[in-house]
Formats: sequence, structure tokens, C-alpha cells
Amino acid sequence: MIGLVVVSHSRALAEAAVGLASEMVEAADRPQIAVAAGLDETTFGTDASAVAEAIWSLDAPDGVLVLLDLGSAVLSAEMALEFLEPEVAERVVVSSAPIVEGLVAAVVLASTGAPIEAVADEARRGLEAKQDHLDAGSSTTTGEQVSPAVTADVVATDAGTDAQPDPSAEVQPGGTETQPDASADIHVSNAHGLHARPAARLVGLVRSFDAAVTLTNLDTGRGPVDAASLSKVATLNARHGDRLRVEAIGPAAQDAVDSVRALAERAFDDDGERPVTSAGGANRSASAAGVEEGTGADASPRDISPSADVGTDPDTRSAGADARRSGSGLDIAMGPAVVAEVDLDTSGYERGSTEDEIARCREALSVAAASIERIRDSVRASVGAAEAEIFDAQLAMLSDPSLTEAVELAIRAGASAPEACTRCLQDLAHEFESLDDAYQRERAQDVRSVLRRQVGALLGRPDVEASTQGGAGILVVPELDAATAAVLDPTAILGVVTRAGGATGHGVIVAKSRGVPVFTDAGDVVRDVAPGTVLAFDASSRRLVVNPEEAEQREFAAAIEGRSQERTAALAHADEPASTLDGCRIVVAANVTSVDDALEAVRQGAEGSGLVRTEILFGHDSSRPTVEQQTEAFLAVAAALGGQPMTIRTWDVGGDKPLRFLPQAVEANPFLGERGLRLFRRQPDVLREQLQAVCLAARETPTKVMFPMVTTTEEVGWALEQLRLAAATATGGVPSGLEVGIMIEVPAAALRAGRLTDRLDFVSIGTNDLTSYTTAAERGNAAVSALADSLEPAVLQLIGHVCDSVADRVNVAVCGDLASNSAVAALLVGLGVRELSAVAPAVPSVKAAIRRIDLTAARHLATGSVAATNADHVRSLLAANA
Repeated sequence: MIGLVVVSHSRALAEAAVGLASEMVEAADRPQIAVAAGLDETTFGTDASAVAEAIWSLDAPDGVLVLLDLGSAVLSAEMALEFLEPEVAERVVVSSAPIVEGLVAAVVLASTGAPIEAVADEARRGLEAKQDHLDAGSSTTTGEQVSPAVTADVVATDAGTDAQPDPSAEVQPGGTETQPDASADIHVSNAHGLHARPAARLVGLVRSFDAAVTLTNLDTGRGPVDAASLSKVATLNARHGDRLRVEAIGPAAQDAVDSVRALAERAFDDDGERPVTSAGGANRSASAAGVEEGTGADASPRDISPSADVGTDPDTRSAGADARRSGSGLDIAMGPAVVAEVDLDTSGYERGSTEDEIARCREALSVAAASIERIRDSVRASVGAAEAEIFDAQLAMLSDPSLTEAVELAIRAGASAPEACTRCLQDLAHEFESLDDAYQRERAQDVRSVLRRQVGALLGRPDVEASTQGGAGILVVPELDAATAAVLDPTAILGVVTRAGGATGHGVIVAKSRGVPVFTDAGDVVRDVAPGTVLAFDASSRRLVVNPEEAEQREFAAAIEGRSQERTAALAHADEPASTLDGCRIVVAANVTSVDDALEAVRQGAEGSGLVRTEILFGHDSSRPTVEQQTEAFLAVAAALGGQPMTIRTWDVGGDKPLRFLPQAVEANPFLGERGLRLFRRQPDVLREQLQAVCLAARETPTKVMFPMVTTTEEVGWALEQLRLAAATATGGVPSGLEVGIMIEVPAAALRAGRLTDRLDFVSIGTNDLTSYTTAAERGNAAVSALADSLEPAVLQLIGHVCDSVADRVNVAVCGDLASNSAVAALLVGLGVRELSAVAPAVPSVKAAIRRIDLTAARHLATGSVAATNADHVRSLLAANA
């Protein structure tokens, strides 16, 4: 076996790189590695005599590969060869490979006993995966012109030319016409894909066989690549759920393929991971902590079957449903301020040795993970599976090898464990905060929550949620993370006010699911508020009062009492249909993203689903769901809805809604780019597969389908043709009961609704996007978010125009946020809307509001609102009508 020498100006850097590379192979297989770095532990520099001594110290008759960083390291290595005896120097290869990536690749290949030429070549190609992923122009992949200065190795001798050629050297990365002697398809079940360690195990296994093995990523089209090359395997970018084809040529081809398949079935022996099976049957992976897609180590990532102990009878109330009402369930609150700060003072922390700090960090990670698991399990039992998945994402973050490796590298470079964790996680939080999409920016809250928990564990305080020990009242926090929202006592915490953070943060989602009112992004208004100061807020009208006068307190108290009584009455009649006082029937459905959502919708009295968000239902899948998987999921949602109608929206991808298995080109302005139906003009097969599933479901249960982001009549015609083609394949024709519609989200569609619906059964207005496009303002952009108000008279005018211009046979629904606001129900009905699809908890209140509507008065309200001067004027009209 060859030996390795690392030459660097920094000893900490060299030792950290060696530590990382050593993790890739078992200790018994690891090649000897010597370090010649720094003039001492803290002084930067290189010394030729130290390099020579490091080479001489290795017992490596098959040769020594030297990797180095820059500048004088090259000169020192070359000078070192002159100090050595000729018989030693002639076995040395000085490489231009990148020091970290090259060392990792070299250690893996050297552990298999490969000759020094093969190891040197593999090390030199260490940057290919990164270059390929980032589309760098200086890639060193075969066939590209590269600078000799970048690729040439300084070889002191031709020693080793008598060695047997590497079997994998015959494999051409670009593929070959030769038929393989054996092949198989495998799944990558690891939660984090073929990252360095599982890839290293794969490479080591392949090189033990007398066969040339290649891998091809069937989902991305990358490959085939040489499976005996760590660098080449990395270029596959094989992620969780990807399908790989293994092909082998040679005497041991079948044995090699069988062994690779067995390794894949063991999740590549990746510690802490085991394969689980999704509802669709494809292998997936979850860690012992229930990481990434699953709802627990013993559950499939997407449980598409209704719970055995929760029926679809609206009177059946689970513990989760009770917990949702454990808070007030309102959007208004008043009480004394409970001011919470999370104090993680690390000034008294005593740093140990490098190995001690790494050990402490690993232990803290385990403690933090156990704490998050407890919260997740509690949330699943008391709130719901969808909210529990928030904590699965945090567990996935804790187990992310790229993050843990970065933390350990920082420790080896001299940082204490708390410093390393803080630095790496803050960097990750900053990456999220730099993203364009508001929802993704708020994921930085989850990162900071994980940071607090892990550093808290290092300080002996693993449970570091914002303290709520100040008594009953309004909790005031810098931002509301999901863990704090999950453990606060909703009988004591009457509401939450955040200084920063928008309404889509995970903490807000969990709090609202538990019935706790939240007022977000209050800013300086509560920055210096003292504990005990009375706060009152109404989240629906965005009104927050600090130290309200007695008259204001009486006003808020009366409003809270009134809304509480209204909610109690609404819940008592949630299962009854909703009609206006003069007999106009209004359907109130629910927006759903999962079976759990559908079950909760029925419990709250929803009349089916007016919006099934398929991009979220399948959003965790890294490979495209089959027609069978989609059909199974749709029928499971239908079963949870008790056979009531469901409206399936086809893939609504683009802008702020990516799909992992459907990569898109980067666009300068994605919200004005290939969104929704537009994207599938180039990929019609993906849309047709989904439409086949819709048709199959429609044969079994009442189903509607609608296409998002439609602008022109030509797009409607194309969409209907795709449905016809899909139905011909799946069911022999479009099922007779299948209703077809479109989303109205852009002003052009609203203005042409009459023409667009000539061949349609219904339209559903997405008020969120319609508002953004009408006002040219993104709600997530604080500078213009006030303009993105769905009560803007221009938006209401467009809604009214849609209702007036479509034929009587075309039903008009609203599925945006306005549909969930009971105070706006009369206005929408007055405009002509006849179906509202709300979030499940809002269904009872929306139904109750409809039962109080007089249609004539509602039409008068609509006329006045369209003529209003601005959104605030509309609110005053709504208040007068209440």
C-alpha cells in the first residue's frame, strides 16, 4: 500500500484535512498518512526538511503521494526530494491535486491497494464533482482542454510502471457500446444521498472485484461513470430516492453487481440510517430520529392511510383535534407581557483538547436530537403529523454530515465546540436569509432554533426554549421558533407577539395549530416593553396596542368575549350546510396538503376539498411519483374526506414552490417566469402522468381537476388536450363525472374569464397571487408588503368581473387567504362567489358568517367596496356591516 504526506502552511488545516479523510475508510484499511505542516502548531510556513522527514517516516514500499496547498509548499516538497536517498525519492509523486478533495479521494483509493499512478490520478480529479455541480468552466473532465499547470503531477521517477493496470481504467466515463455482463437498478435510500462516506464504501467494494463497474443516475441522466472512482461517483449527484443503474463487465461482473445491490439495500452501511418503504413502494430512508421525510422511525414518509382510530365521522374528535382547541383559537388576545430572552452565555465555557471538543460536540448533537425527538412526538400526538414534520426537518439538519463535518473542521482549526457550532449554523442561517423567497428566508428561524439547542446542550441546557415562567399573559419573543411554540402552555400564554419574523414561520404555524393567537413582526413597538406591561392585539386587523387605555381594554375584552361565543356556536353547527338568510347555498370546503389535513377538514365541517396541493403532497419525494403512487395518494385523501368532492390542482411549480424531482433553470424573475402550467409545455409527459392518476381517481370518487397559472385561451386548449390524451391512456376517455377548471391568478385571466371558461365547469380564484400580480408587490418584501393587500379595491373589482363574466353554469370559487377570513365572507358572496375553500380551522367560522348574510345587503357591500378608495376604506365598510 502507498503512503500519503500532507504539506501545508497551516498545521491545523492539515490535521483537519487528515481527520476528515480518515473518516472515509475503516482504520484497518487506512493508508499511512504523515503531516509536514506549519513551522510549529501556530506559526504558518513550510520546511523542506520536515517534508523529507515525513516521507522518510512512512513504511510505504509501493510509493508515497505528496499533496500540498500552495506557494512555498511546492518548493519545499521539490527540495525535500533532493534531501532523500535516491531509492526513496524515486518512489515519490508530488501531486497538484486539491488538498482536501484530493486527500479524501486518495485515502479511499489507496485503502484498496491501488497503485500510486491510479491514486495520483484519482486525487487530481478531486475537484470534478464540485466543478460539475457548480458548472465551473475549469472542469478537468475527460475531453476538455485544461492547463498543464493544473493537471500535471511532478513525478520523481517512473517507479510503479510494472504494476498491474487498474481494472477500472478500462471504463470510459462517457459510456461504451459493449453490452454489460451484469446489471441491476438500485435505490439510494440514504437520507442525504451518496455523500462522501457511503460513496467511499461503494468505491472500496467495487475495487475489490475483477470487473469494470459503472453507475448511471436514471433520474438525472448523469453518467455512466466509473464506480471505482470516488470523484466520478460524486459527479452523479445521487440524492435520496434517486435510482441508479449498476453495470459491470469482467469475470466477476455478476458478483460485483450483486454486492453493490446488497450494499444499497443496507443504505450503504451509513451509520444511523435504515431503509423504510414509502406508500408508493419505493425505498426511502429515515434515521433513527425520523429524519427528513418521515413522521417517525416507524412510519412511512407519507402516511396516506387514515388513522385507524380516527374515523371520518365529523363528530369523532381525536386528541390532536382537542389540542388544536386548547388555546383560544381566536386571532385576538390581551394580557400582561411575558418578555422572554434566550440567554446562551458561553463566556464561562472551558475548552478542552481538540478530541475532547469533538467528542463533546457529538454528545451534544445526540442530546439535542433526543430533545427534539421528544418535542416532535408530543406535537404529533397533540397537534398533528404535518406540524411534527417541522421537527423532522430540524433532526435532518442535526444529522447532516456536511454540517457536522464543517463543525469538526472548525474545531480542528482551533475553535471551541460552541464557537464552531455557532459559526457554522449562523453561516447556514445567513444563507437562508439571503434567499429571494420570503418563506425560504424564514427557514433561518429553524436553523437558529437548532443552534440554540445544540449550544444549550454543550452548556448543559438542552431545553432552551424561550422561558414562559413569567406567568400568564402575552409572550413577547425576538422570533417564535417551532420548539417554543410546541412547548408553551396555551392555557397560560394567551397570545404571542414577535419582534421579527413573518406569518409563515414554522413557530407561527405550530402556535396557530394549537389555537394560540400570534401577532408577527411588531418591530420596535415591543422592543423595550417591560414585563407586566399590558398588550392587546387583533391579528386580523394588524392592530397592536401597548398599555391600552381603560376604554381600549374594555373594547378588546368585549371583542374577545364576542368572538369566543361566536366560535363556540360555530363549532356546534360546523357540520351543517351554509346558506344565506335568503337561501343562497354556499359550499365551504378546505385546502389540504395531506391525509391528516383532509381528516381535520372533515372534523371541522368542510364539504370536501376545494384545493389539493399536489406539489406539497409529493413535495418531499426526490424522484417522480408514478401514476400508481399518485392515484393511491389521491384515493387516500378522498377516503379521508369521506367521499366528498376533492379538487386536485395539477403541479403548481415555480416561483417559491420548487419540486425536488423537477429541476428548473434559474430565472431572473421566477414569479414572472415558468410557473404552473407554463412549465409543463416543455415537459408534458410529467403533467399527463398526473392527469392519468386524476382520471383513475375520478372513476372511484367525486373529483375535480384544475390547472394553475393560466393566462390565455390557447393554454386552456392545450391543457384540455393533455387531459384527453391522458384519459385515453388511463381510462379510455375522460370520466363522465370529472369536472375541469382553472385557477384565476393573473389579471389577464380575470379580465378574459368569460372566454377562458367556454369549455370549463368552474374557476377558482387564488387571491394571494392575484393580489401580488395586480399590485405588483410581493407580500414577503417588507418594503412593499403593505401594497399586497387582498382587500385592495382593484383586486375586488377583478373578482367581481370574473363572477359577472362567466356563464351561469360555471361555478366561481375562492381558495386564497381571503376565503379563510370569516369577516370577508359577505363581501365575496356579494361579488358572486359561490364556493369558499378555507384552511380547516376557519371552516366553522366561515360557515357561521355565511348563515348571517343577507344577499341583498352583501351585494350592496360589494358595490361599495369596489368603489372604495383603498383597502382600509374596505375594512371600515366590513366593520360597519358586521
